[in-house]
Amino acid sequence: MTSMTPADFPTWIRPMLRLAAAYNVLWGAFAVFFPSVPFQWAGLEPPNYPCLWQCIGMIVGVYGVGYWIAASDPVRHWPIVLVGLLGKIFGPIGFVWCASRGELPWIAGLTILTNDLAWWLPFGLTLKHAWQAERQRVENG
Repeated sequence: MTSMTPADFPTWIRPMLRLAAAYNVLWGAFAVFFPSVPFQWAGLEPPNYPCLWQCIGMIVGVYGVGYWIAASDPVRHWPIVLVGLLGKIFGPIGFVWCASRGELPWIAGLTILTNDLAWWLPFGLTLKHAWQAERQRVENG
């Protein structure tokens, strides 16, 4: 078995990670500069402390920087993709928990489609390819 190099990765991985980077930076900036708009879209009162939502936006934007770095070498930087995927799994779980308790309206979860669910498969496949590459590296010494 030959060793898989980053060049052997499916050609869609790097552009997908760059797209994820751009998406996260843009969504994060949107949350920072327009913190009340997502709440208005969901029919909710704006938060009493918009700086908390802006901080979340900053975190989302920082994930984007990580995805850009991961795109340079998905084998080496697979932990960034893993952390991103975990956030994209746990975020919706937290939302469902809150919505099922009546703390948030279900309509507020629409952003989960593009912020989280859309990335599960590509991030999961990226991690699969990184795992295969690492396994081949170990097997080949």
